[in-house]
Amino acid sequence: MNQVSIRPFHPDDLDAVLALWEAQRASSGEPVYALSEVLASCQKDFAVVALHRGAVVGVAVGRAAHAQGWVVFLATDPAQRSTAPRLLAALETAMTDDDTEATAGLTKLSALLNDDDATLDGFRRGGFVAKKDLHYVERELPLQRGEVALLAELGGRLLPRGLWDGIGGMENEKGLLERRLVTPLANPDLAARFGVAPPRAVILFGPPGTGKTTFAKAIASRLEWPFVEVFPSRLAGDPRGLAGALRDTFARVAQLEHVVVFIDEVEEIAAHRGGEPPSAMQGVTNELLKLIPAFREQPGRLLVCATNFIRAIDGAFLRHGRFDYLLPIGLPDATARAAIWSRYVPEPVRADVDLARVVEESEGFSPADIEFAARRASQAAMEHALTLSAEDAAHAGPRTEDYLDAVAVTRATVSAETAAEFSEDIARLGRV
Repeated sequence: MNQVSIRPFHPDDLDAVLALWEAQRASSGEPVYALSEVLASCQKDFAVVALHRGAVVGVAVGRAAHAQGWVVFLATDPAQRSTAPRLLAALETAMTDDDTEATAGLTKLSALLNDDDATLDGFRRGGFVAKKDLHYVERELPLQRGEVALLAELGGRLLPRGLWDGIGGMENEKGLLERRLVTPLANPDLAARFGVAPPRAVILFGPPGTGKTTFAKAIASRLEWPFVEVFPSRLAGDPRGLAGALRDTFARVAQLEHVVVFIDEVEEIAAHRGGEPPSAMQGVTNELLKLIPAFREQPGRLLVCATNFIRAIDGAFLRHGRFDYLLPIGLPDATARAAIWSRYVPEPVRADVDLARVVEESEGFSPADIEFAARRASQAAMEHALTLSAEDAAHAGPRTEDYLDAVAVTRATVSAETAAEFSEDIARLGRV
């Protein structure tokens, strides 16, 4: 008769637990808890093993918190599946006999399982009851604990989810960014299956105020990657010089698992080189040219540079191999303008404002122009309300005329000449 004994886990059992975890993954699919979590709980929480002729043939691992116990991992050799109830009973005894704060008031022992009948049967024979209408859901945290301090040092942050959906209109630009950037970066396995190389660096170019920074942040939000903005003007005061500070910043960024790095007005440090004597910025430009290839070698990161003057950028930056795409971000179309105006028109008066007329009259406005005009209209309406009686002021608000007057006196950021140059840049330099 084969005798199986059960005892507490010993550190020498780690290799056997690893073998059991790998065997379960091969036969039943990926266990709910990762191997690192299982091994950590073996050593820090609770674990018991089953022995047959001196060899480990089964293991049960658990952890407890707030009166709730969890079976992190249960596995046995196929020939020793009848041992599962005994392992669970031994694990329960170890947890309930413990007198630490973690197990104080322990009232329930639960488990999350993948779709494996043999494992489920072992739990049922151990007295566990399968609950109906329960669904297991999980979410991978986008930032690991060890990265928090580093991100803070870099002045970066994890942006709120939803920024992407908050960009109204601009469907052509959003669709292009979704296809070229977000999809291959968020789904690397899918990209690999089709032979698509996820982008590592892109330039967003277009007239001032068209939302390039907003798009860069929205991309980071959509990917749920940390966002680090590099400000060359701030790095310039570093004792090592701008080139040295830039090199150090990229070295620290390399320690993050995922990141979107953003450099606005990149033409300031990537302008055309030349002239005698060479300008002081040429060394910075050369340093950035060296940093980009090294940045591109690491997966899980994206460099987004923005410029209002792409024709001012040194040609070496625009060649294939450094930036995957040179993507134009132009003025908002009518749909986008309507969405932007809607954000600034107060809800109580929105139904009374002829938004279609305001959108039509603001053709050629950038998002920044619309924001300025909308705030100007609101200010004018409030000042007018101060001249009314209390009863009339209680029902006052910005009117269509207020918005039209504000549009009429707001000078568009993008002139006809700038818009024409942008069209030329798209044809000559754009790479989508």
